[in-house]
Parts: sequence; C-alpha cells; structure tokens
Amino acid sequence: MSHVICTSALIVLVFLMQFSFMYVVDNMRTEMTKRELKEITDYVSDTLANLYFLVNFTDSSNVTLQKILSLPSDVRGLTFMIRITSKEDFVQSVYAYIKGDSRISTSSWIPPSLKVDNQSQTIESGGETVVAGCRRDVDSNVYAWIAYD
Repeated sequence: MSHVICTSALIVLVFLMQFSFMYVVDNMRTEMTKRELKEITDYVSDTLANLYFLVNFTDSSNVTLQKILSLPSDVRGLTFMIRITSKEDFVQSVYAYIKGDSRISTSSWIPPSLKVDNQSQTIESGGETVVAGCRRDVDSNVYAWIAYD
C-alpha cells in the first residue's frame, strides 16, 4: 500500500513540477521581451531628445531634422508597435508593446515641451525604414514624430 501512495505522489509531483517549470519559463520569456522593448523605447526616446536639443539650439526659425532609426524587424519573433503618447498636444513618452499581447509593454520618458506633429505617431515593426524627426516652426514650437520613410 505504501508503494502505491509513494508512486502516486511521485507521479503527481512530476506533473506539478512540469507545470511550475513552464510557468517560470513563460515569465522569463516575457521579462526578456520587455527588456528588449525597453532598449528600443530608450533608443527612440534618446534620439528624439537629441534631435530636440539640436533643433532648439539652432539660430534658424524654421528647422527640421530627421534621423533614420535602426530598429529590429521583430522582438523574439513577435511584431511590436511603437507609439508616441501625448496629453493635450504635448509629447509624454515613447510606448512600445507586442502586437496582440498588450501585457508585454514598456515606455520611456521624452523631454517636456515637445509637441505632437500631425505626421504618424505609431509604427509597426517589420523591416521598413523608420524616421524620427523634430521640427521648430516660426512660433518656436518644437514638434516630434516617428514615421516610415
């Protein structure tokens, strides 16, 4: 009788450990994907900040600067989206998430006083050339955007 109990307990333990292991592996995969997305949002945010400072400290009144971004075509085989979030026409952050799985997302801060441009503010990964840009108009407002080239 004790052999049956021990064997049953061992079988249950093997199945429970397998499910527990799958849960841990899924959490690790999710965390690694978030870290890769964080690197991407930091890169886009830093690029926009650099463009902002260059545009803001030039002497001309009508200036536009653009930079081609070197973004990966996917993250761990998954398509991702990048969006510039704004509130009341002012840029707040760069937000990235996995398309179809919004629980895997991250964001990076952008310097204050940038405004949202009318150009595209959301892009999808996939190997197309992406451009980040800043523009200062005659009224000294600085606008930021990301778009396909």
